[in-house]
Amino acid sequence: MPAVGLIPPGAPRPPDAGRVDDTRAGTGDEKNAERLTALSDGIFAIAMTLLVLDVRVPPGLSPEGFRDAVRDVLPDLGAYALSFMILAAFWRDHRRIVELVPRFEGPSLKFALFWLGTIALIPFPTALLSEYASEPLAVAVYAGAVCVTNLVELAVLRTGLRAARHSDPATERAARFVAADLVGTALVFGATIPLAYVLSPAVAMWCWLALLPVKVTTGLRSQRAQSS
Repeated sequence: MPAVGLIPPGAPRPPDAGRVDDTRAGTGDEKNAERLTALSDGIFAIAMTLLVLDVRVPPGLSPEGFRDAVRDVLPDLGAYALSFMILAAFWRDHRRIVELVPRFEGPSLKFALFWLGTIALIPFPTALLSEYASEPLAVAVYAGAVCVTNLVELAVLRTGLRAARHSDPATERAARFVAADLVGTALVFGATIPLAYVLSPAVAMWCWLALLPVKVTTGLRSQRAQSS
């Protein structure tokens, strides 16, 4: 007596035999993206918290010493604010990429984990910048870290879209704006590395402000492209 549920040899197979249930596949993709999003949210929260640990004023100071300590902590506050905004921009871009890429696996997953590693490293160049902002090497290390993080995130986007193999025109249009944002940021920070040595660290850091209108513009266009 044949086992229940088994198809005898030579018997015709049902037309849907061997197919993957689209509903189950879609659910798996959603869980895959949700797990990566949860992991990234945790790493971002830790990295943002670590930024503020270097911002402190020693206790037990005299009035004069307290005022001097507050003045001395201003560079730390500036580096904290800069890195917090940069991490917030990375988090926002990651949210957009998760909406565009249906599933992270293979190269896209490896790049995503590598990218999260670069995010967790941001507090280190931030500490260098807050303590040695007048040193070209400190500015170069910070700019290099941000540049590499942008390029790795761009690799996450490109490999994820390539693995999907098909996407609608709205998704492709939104992906182009996200890619343009990442490339522009990487170019600006990468260009300021030699500027820190050729001109001055201060000039290199002022050049970073040029990104504000660029990121606002590309962000608005990306949102419009996804909503259209």
